[in-house]
Amino acid sequence: MSTISPSRLYGSIQLRRNRGLGGLYLVVAGFLILYAVLFPGILSVGGFSKFTQNWFPLALVTMAQALLMLNGGITLAIGPLVSLGAVIAATTMQGVFGVPGGILAVALAGLSIGAVIGAIVTHLRLPAIIVTLAGSFIISGVALILLPRPGGFIPDWLSTALAGHTPVAFLLLLVILMLWKAFLATPLGLGIYAAGDNPVGAFRSGVPVERVKVAAFALSGLLAALTGLFVAAQTGSGDPVIGTPFTLNSIAAAVLGGVGFLGGKGTMRGAICGSLLLSVMINVMFFLGFPPVAQYVAQGLIIVGAVAVPELLGVWRARR
Repeated sequence: MSTISPSRLYGSIQLRRNRGLGGLYLVVAGFLILYAVLFPGILSVGGFSKFTQNWFPLALVTMAQALLMLNGGITLAIGPLVSLGAVIAATTMQGVFGVPGGILAVALAGLSIGAVIGAIVTHLRLPAIIVTLAGSFIISGVALILLPRPGGFIPDWLSTALAGHTPVAFLLLLVILMLWKAFLATPLGLGIYAAGDNPVGAFRSGVPVERVKVAAFALSGLLAALTGLFVAAQTGSGDPVIGTPFTLNSIAAAVLGGVGFLGGKGTMRGAICGSLLLSVMINVMFFLGFPPVAQYVAQGLIIVGAVAVPELLGVWRARR
């Protein structure tokens, strides 16, 4: 058994994964400046609050997706889990246990569904993309059974607290990021990076690779379901299909942030920056008068460029 410590393995991985983030930060800063010029209202408390409320759900689902991509996996069940979280929140908060019971139900649903999917992928050795695709159909069906059409009940005070005129969403994101940093200090957190970068090396270093993968799926499910809770508070009701766009957007934002599809490439801070970049790009294109179709085309071209340019640069450097 090798004597390489997980912390040393993590440190070497981090040095490699942080390369190239400087350019991403500059691009994000440039888009933010352009957005502030086009819409000076973002510099007010109310404008900043509304912007972060729109960005927050994308940031959460991007974290959920990046968790698995960093670990060498991927999920197509993000959107349905968001919808299911919104539906569970809207159908349980008027019950006996009220808002705390609804939040707990959403969290448990996300954790358990993610863990089940992770266990199937890990122990049956099935491709994550196939299992999560099948899971997405099942989860979507359950959401429609629970709430066939938009409705349910979300307390007004909760909607005001989470999606009012104060930057609560931004503060929540900061708390989640601090919890993520604390989680990375644990053996399980170190294992998520190590297992995605080099599963064999991680196993030889004592990382429980299979348990780490199941935990990554469980945490991803938790984040997606909690995103649904926030979206339900934003809209004031549950919607069984409201999460549909989040699946592909989460992948796009993670890729924009430099997270690789095969594990071992990228960081969570890069993924968060990718979600911010995607959110700002959409707003900038709106204020520039881009029609919706042109916005989709521009988004696609930018994402392809974000993936292709680093690869082409890598090939160019290798040939020098």
